[in-house]
Amino acid sequence: MFGDRLDPSFIADLERDQSDRATMSMLVTPQMVNTMVADLAPGDADYTERLYADPVRRYMLPVYSDRHTEWPSHPFASRDSLHEAEMWAVEGLTHRYPTKVLAELVPTCPQYCGHCTRMDLVGNSTPQVTKLRLELKPVDRLERMLEFLAASQSIRDVVVSGGDVANVPWPRLEAFLYALLDIPSIRDIRLATKGLIGLPQHWLQKDLLDGLAAVCAKARQRGVHISVHTHANSAQSVTPAVARAATALFEAGVRDVRNQGVLMRGVNDSVKALLDLSFALLDGAGIMPYYFYLCDMIPNSEHWRVGVGEAQALQRGIMGYLPGFATPRIVCDVPFVGKRWIDQVDSYDRERGISYWSKNYRTPLEISDPSAAQQSYPFYDPIPTLPRSGQEWWRKNAAGPTPVGEAHTSGGTT
Repeated sequence: MFGDRLDPSFIADLERDQSDRATMSMLVTPQMVNTMVADLAPGDADYTERLYADPVRRYMLPVYSDRHTEWPSHPFASRDSLHEAEMWAVEGLTHRYPTKVLAELVPTCPQYCGHCTRMDLVGNSTPQVTKLRLELKPVDRLERMLEFLAASQSIRDVVVSGGDVANVPWPRLEAFLYALLDIPSIRDIRLATKGLIGLPQHWLQKDLLDGLAAVCAKARQRGVHISVHTHANSAQSVTPAVARAATALFEAGVRDVRNQGVLMRGVNDSVKALLDLSFALLDGAGIMPYYFYLCDMIPNSEHWRVGVGEAQALQRGIMGYLPGFATPRIVCDVPFVGKRWIDQVDSYDRERGISYWSKNYRTPLEISDPSAAQQSYPFYDPIPTLPRSGQEWWRKNAAGPTPVGEAHTSGGTT
């Protein structure tokens, strides 16, 4: 795609990252490559320099020099940082919230983002990470999911994901959706696909759209809402093709298309970048700017992650520019807690970068522990962003501060 435009040093940087740091194998669609440094002509002398700085490149084509030298990973980083697999009711079905589940239909995507929160399962193995594998055949796995959901009257909301539903053959996905609609307790179905941004052509196929329209028609008869959740992190990713695909989804009967981005340093960690993306989504494609997550604590992600305090400042900075219904919420997905708006933190030690969070329910893992909903759960800022005293504390105490559930006394400011 880049031909002879790139300095060979960039290729060497990319190859070193794939061998020494990458938790995701490299898979990039032409659509995404075309949004990188799209304003440069092939002969421009600063092409390589501009590509290094490009926000889409920074998470789609990570290079070794991007990673932090001393702290490539947080000491508490883990492959399955949200413990989703521990909460599988059946293989691939994460039952984390009282009324909601996540159904992982496939372990693949049309494109692989370097910061993927499911890097333990999704994609091909890398030299650094041998991926876990789903053991059941797809037909058996989906059947067990449906059996569990049919027997669980409290579950009303199903996120159908993976991987990416764009990688599920439409007949299989269609059959799964019809089966979900036959379960009386289910009222919301969300289809999660980065493919709307990275492979919009997939969602413009006539057979798929005709089938989706029939599914949406049945959903309306049942009073069930079907929505699509996608993943754009930079305004330049919202192209005319994305807008056409989003319009086609609306015309097929999808109730809403929402964006769940990830807050990342060097990609969208400024008020201007977040507002540019939000307006591009809303005005350019009719996509609702819904969430921006803090990047999860997976290995080799410290250079991407933004701290809680920085995120709070960004949330304040974007207020007042967008309509209230279209102002995205910045959320922290706290292990064992779930999604919390960034200002819902209970206390925050800014020096050491440790925030503490609480919740009002128990996961299935904690159903026999009545105190679980009264405990305090930590989340950790990226160490390179801390003051010198905080970084020194981590150098001395990297074995670990307060464990999950233990009482704490905050040493900083809230």
